[in-house]
Amino acid sequence: MPSADIIAQKLRKLRGTRTREEVAAALHISVSALAMYENGSRIPRDEIKVALARYYGTTVGELFFDQQGHE
Repeated sequence: MPSADIIAQKLRKLRGTRTREEVAAALHISVSALAMYENGSRIPRDEIKVALARYYGTTVGELFFDQQGHE
């Protein structure tokens, strides 16, 4: 599994111009939890990994593991 910093970087990149508030509301998580995922201080639970992948239109493997589709 990539480091928390690499995962955080991917999450920030995928969020793009959306606000943390917007993404957190869509995923039914707190803004502070999303911030922790995006700054690498916490790795989400499995069900949140699935929700993040669905929201961003990617797979859990591409987002949280070394399986890269395209970059």
